[in-house]
Amino acid sequence: MRVAVIDGQGGGIGKLIVEKIRKALPETEIIALGTNALATSLMLKAGANEGASGENAIKVNAPRVDVIAGPLSILVANAMLGELTPTMAASIAQSDALKILLPLTRSRVEVIGAGNEPLPHQVDLLIQRLQNILVDRAK
Repeated sequence: MRVAVIDGQGGGIGKLIVEKIRKALPETEIIALGTNALATSLMLKAGANEGASGENAIKVNAPRVDVIAGPLSILVANAMLGELTPTMAASIAQSDALKILLPLTRSRVEVIGAGNEPLPHQVDLLIQRLQNILVDRAK
């Protein structure tokens, strides 16, 4: 399974996601896609197989993966203090990949019904979902 982890700004959320995927699902191919080089670098150090930064990297790779993981804000144009461009958001949204998103956003978007769990617990739920996908594919 190919998983793209998308993050921006400081890359801390993406770093945590990559670390936990690598630990729980070591055979998973992880592609780090950062809105900037710092985010990509942190995700690579956390164990991603490959990484690329910027609008074109996200545009090209979003349709090439099975799953896209990251914060909800990766679907919101101009999120992350403007780092996430409308083209990035559209490319992610239009990808056929399953999107497993954490309900985190600094944008003026609120998700009703989403729990208010701490980030590590939310990432654990993301990992659990990826594991369920692999089990379902093996059937």
